[in-house]
Amino acid sequence: MSTSSARDVDPVPPPPGGVLWGISGDIRALLMLPAAFTLQVAHPAVAAGVDEYSVYRTDPWGRGERSLRSLQLWVYGGEEAAVEGRRLRRLHRTVRGVDGRGRRYHALSPATYAWVHATGFPVYQHAARYLLRPLTEAQERALYREWLQVGRVLGINDRDMPQTIEEFWPYFHRTLAEEIERTVVVEDLIATDRPVPPPDRGPWPLRPVLRALWPVLLPPLARFRRFVTIGLMPPDAREAIGLEWTDAQERRLRRLGAVVRWVVPVLPERLRYLPYARRARAAHRTAVVGEQAPGRPGPGTPIRPV
Repeated sequence: MSTSSARDVDPVPPPPGGVLWGISGDIRALLMLPAAFTLQVAHPAVAAGVDEYSVYRTDPWGRGERSLRSLQLWVYGGEEAAVEGRRLRRLHRTVRGVDGRGRRYHALSPATYAWVHATGFPVYQHAARYLLRPLTEAQERALYREWLQVGRVLGINDRDMPQTIEEFWPYFHRTLAEEIERTVVVEDLIATDRPVPPPDRGPWPLRPVLRALWPVLLPPLARFRRFVTIGLMPPDAREAIGLEWTDAQERRLRRLGAVVRWVVPVLPERLRYLPYARRARAAHRTAVVGEQAPGRPGPGTPIRPV
């Protein structure tokens, strides 16, 4: 294959049965994502783009649904993963302006685009300790390799991301020290007093009930969102942003994690995994069974690593 042809080949998403397959499609990932998003927008350039171009204030549920769908495609989408990666780059081509420090920014500048992606790894690594179980060193390295694969799907060049864990942590801490701050978007995401419209998704009979109960439901939901957002953020990132976290809150988070670790694994697959993950897992099992020769042991479905 020529060099030019090799460049035309779409990057592939992480492999079935990998660490990301066990984390990002699990419903517990829904508790991790607010911390990752908040860490992203603690970067002034990312915050400026989100503040000016995103509809997270006016349509938080739609924005969240689209973001979750996109993330699932990166991991479970197969050939659709690269298509989604190209769509995201097109979407961000016009996102540019001046950030809170008076610097010009562009959403696709290598440093900014790489930071948005990079935040997922430390949040997954930290949150797994509470909601799943601590990753082994081998699992951490596999997770990082797979996260780099996702980065390639999104169009991030290898030269713009640390290629090993040993290189990642100095990069991460340097960015925390030099760039990260408590931006206006961070304040929005951890606030408990901001107006949030009721959900407009879900079964029709449930929507009128949610609208009627929303004034009662919103305050405790906002407090819970703040709690998991700050608690599941890596402590050094939390400190860099200036988010307070007490010993009492830490004990509450550990108790929550213990309950989640006990309840989620016993749920049926249709409740435990998000739709894209559930379909991808079923398709992979079918393919594995189809590849097994009659009367001979096949490779079987890969064991979920976390």
